Amino acid sequence: MIRVHALRTGSVFVRPSQIIGRAPFRRLRPFLERGWSAALPILAFLIEHPEGLFLVDSGESPRAMTRSYFPPWHPYFRLAVRFAIADEQAIDVQLRTLGVAPSDLRAVVLTHFHTDHAGGLAHLPPLRTLVTRIEWQLAQGTAGQVRGYFLDHLPQGFRPEFIRFDADPPAPFPRAMSLTSDGAVMIVPTPGHTSGHVSVLVTTPAQRFLIAGDVSYTEAALAARAIDGVSPNPRSARKTLATIAAFAEASAAAARPFIYLPTHDPDSEARLDAAISR
Repeated sequence: MIRVHALRTGSVFVRPSQIIGRAPFRRLRPFLERGWSAALPILAFLIEHPEGLFLVDSGESPRAMTRSYFPPWHPYFRLAVRFAIADEQAIDVQLRTLGVAPSDLRAVVLTHFHTDHAGGLAHLPPLRTLVTRIEWQLAQGTAGQVRGYFLDHLPQGFRPEFIRFDADPPAPFPRAMSLTSDGAVMIVPTPGHTSGHVSVLVTTPAQRFLIAGDVSYTEAALAARAIDGVSPNPRSARKTLATIAAFAEASAAAARPFIYLPTHDPDSEARLDAAISR
């Protein structure tokens, strides 16, 4: 049996223009706005498969609530984001609540290296951790910190395994890596929010789930093909949205429901619960 669980590792508040980007000055607006979004979840997802347990993203660490966690010079973390994370929302605690020992995980897949997706690795034992080579390269040095990647928050000696897109992809995705021998759990490239962003496709006999990281902040943004306010490559982001929309349409035509699960969508947990209860 295959099952997907949502793990809430806290909440984040961002500027509304980050959720839906607005021209002109799309990438500048999140620094200039005064209002905040409602609390958005920071979700990680646990996949149960007969071949093992897979974690997609690790959420953020409760250490993000300390003043020294982010560099004081960073304008984004000073002006454009706020976190609310309790100690009991750390990823290791969330896993144990489900009866899962972190050491039992077969692998962790990072959709990308932003701190609210990778920061929770500090609460996990050494595990096989998969990420694209380009994400690892983008995370290096001061330039990586400017992009929101903080390698100093990761466990000492951490080294990822690079994703190899060597499996036959489900159309219209151009490439894929299978995590299971039956192809039920696959990593697919979904660049846009970051250049090396990936999503994880979980296929069951009745449904398809796409654990989508930050492809978009909401399902409504996917439907509108609306990119966010921080994606560095709008053309790539729009192409990814179109690819996922086409995949969803093909799933509907095959009478196989498609459940879209972005990290920060307030409705992701409800969509997942509704799908499981069918």
